[in-house]
Amino acid sequence: MNELKGFFKANEKMWDENAKQNYKSKMYRVEEFLEGKTTLNSIELEELEGGAIKGKTFLHLQCHFGLDTLSWAREGAKVTGVDFSEEAIRLARQLAEKTNLQGNFIQANIYDLPEILHEKFDIVFTSYGVLCWLNDLNRWAEIIAHFLKPGGVFYIVEFHPFIWVFDWDAKDDFRIDKTYFSPSKPYKYTADGSYAAEPNEKYEPTPIYEWGHKMSEVINAIIKAGLDIQFLHEFPFSPFPRFAFLKQSEDGYWRYDNPDIQLPLIYSIKAVKPE
Repeated sequence: MNELKGFFKANEKMWDENAKQNYKSKMYRVEEFLEGKTTLNSIELEELEGGAIKGKTFLHLQCHFGLDTLSWAREGAKVTGVDFSEEAIRLARQLAEKTNLQGNFIQANIYDLPEILHEKFDIVFTSYGVLCWLNDLNRWAEIIAHFLKPGGVFYIVEFHPFIWVFDWDAKDDFRIDKTYFSPSKPYKYTADGSYAAEPNEKYEPTPIYEWGHKMSEVINAIIKAGLDIQFLHEFPFSPFPRFAFLKQSEDGYWRYDNPDIQLPLIYSIKAVKPE
């Protein structure tokens, strides 16, 4: 347990630094958001039926500094955002104040959240690059079910676990360098700058820890928590250039530039808590 706390503490330190860099990065488009534009992608807007969330209570897990959380507020949701990074939550509250959008932001590791937050929600949402920071998906899904009202909706859109087998730093094509069937111990890396920062923007190198999870782990955890899966969708594109050789299409999504070889880059799941 102490070792696990050490992993989380190291990751929290890295995300404090990433939040600072991401807030001013081109990738996160903060200025466009402040001008009124949404940061949500067409996938989640269409699959959560956009305006249908108006007036719904909405819990966003691992919300980073709140751009998507507050974009859902613009869609009419009553939002609560949670992240373990103190700096990210500070920036999220700052954005809420700048935009006059209502949002409750809580700094917490989601495994501790039931001891801190005592509400139930119509929707629980999480997206893009979240599961690799979690060691126990069964507990994760239990917490999601705990916070949902009967009839409430859980929705995740996430990078496909298949792509975690590939070398993130490959420049010209996919190259396998990890097993799909990941060990229970986390992978250890060293971070010295955010994925969204300019190449010359660095911070003090810090160790980070990531867990790999198979698709079956995700699905079985949701089922075990008592939620009814409505759909699982897979997509051959990504809203972010997860690999340097992906090409951006006119619709804004990034794709592998070979129409005859299309790999699953992201997926989405919608599940409902029984009445």
